[in-house]
Amino acid sequence: MAPSFAVHARRGAAALATAAVLSAAVAPAAFADGSPSPATAPGLYGKKDPQFDGVFRQSLALLAQKATGIAPPKQATDWLAGQQCADGGFAAYRADTAKACDAKAGEFTDQTALAVQGLAATGGHGDAVKKGLGWLKAHQNEDGGWGMTPGAPSDPNSTSSAIGAYAATGQDPAKVTKGGKNPYDALIGFQLGCDQKEDERGVFAYPDQKGKLTPNDLATTAAALATLGKGYLVAPVKGGDMPVKPLECADDESAKPKDAPSAGAAAAAYLAAKIDANDGALKSAMPQGGADPALTADATLALAAGGHRDAAAKPLKWLGDSANKTAEWAKGDPGRLSKLVLAAHAAGANPRDFAGVDLVQQLTATGPKAEASPSSTETKDEKKKDDDTIGIWWIVGIFFVASVGVGFLISGRNKKQQL
Repeated sequence: MAPSFAVHARRGAAALATAAVLSAAVAPAAFADGSPSPATAPGLYGKKDPQFDGVFRQSLALLAQKATGIAPPKQATDWLAGQQCADGGFAAYRADTAKACDAKAGEFTDQTALAVQGLAATGGHGDAVKKGLGWLKAHQNEDGGWGMTPGAPSDPNSTSSAIGAYAATGQDPAKVTKGGKNPYDALIGFQLGCDQKEDERGVFAYPDQKGKLTPNDLATTAAALATLGKGYLVAPVKGGDMPVKPLECADDESAKPKDAPSAGAAAAAYLAAKIDANDGALKSAMPQGGADPALTADATLALAAGGHRDAAAKPLKWLGDSANKTAEWAKGDPGRLSKLVLAAHAAGANPRDFAGVDLVQQLTATGPKAEASPSSTETKDEKKKDDDTIGIWWIVGIFFVASVGVGFLISGRNKKQQL
């Protein structure tokens, strides 16, 4: 559980900006550390101003490359680790890493959680991962969840990001407690149940400054993934299809999911129905409206992660049918490309030939030269199974993930990043 990479709009800027943001996000300009200097940042993916999404897009790029059997260059992982603040947290981007971070306003849950996922997947920076998890634990709220920044009220997007970080490091998020509450306790509190109109049952909502919950598709894609205890790096869906199952209300209007599995199932059913109603895509919550590639990729990833093969195939098809437009939208943008790669990979498509587009090649071209790894963990397992009858098979694992939405699933929800 991202986050087309703009930032989840902050509370107060409202649920509207929020939905558009958690797909890409980063810290708001007021929180940026100095003037960004892409040219002096060797190892960073992308040439676009990194002020609001440097850490986020870098983390996604590392995850997408790892998924597709590419060993990210050490220069790239070192760049990300070097962005970490002394206390373990991460800002959106630090132009001057010698300058101390603003612990109260300059560090974000989403960036920290995603950086932990990226560094944990690529290896080599165990201390940074440990410090990142320590930062998350230190800023967990009494309800078990997390807000965008330290001390901020919990919200579904940041809580989902943190769950993904713990899951990515092999820890059970349910055991990360505060005040007797765990992250799932907080997350489920943002889901709407049977007291809502039928087409909103199972959706997750984002709270405004007064705590009022507003249905939010971006929050729902993030939570649908988090309730499964997963982060952005999801193995390709295998086996048969697991049909989505709408929330059962019967005559009980107060009914709502009581645990993570049931919450995830209800969220998946909501997403599948919304996608069907919108001809295969999810729409942007921003004023301009229209189909949102980032958000649609996020939904594809979440549905595939839940084993909903048929439901995930619909938004995946939309992305493929719109390949020319989507490719142009993502061209040169490592965050958007990564979300597409991750989503395609999870849903069983080939990100190296996605409707004729090599998303992996386009992604690697935005950063330092990468080296192909012998194979992924998954392909190694498959090779062992085939050894007895066919000999040694070296299969390069191609995994994809691309959840875009209007912003980068990360903290800068204050600014909408158009991906």
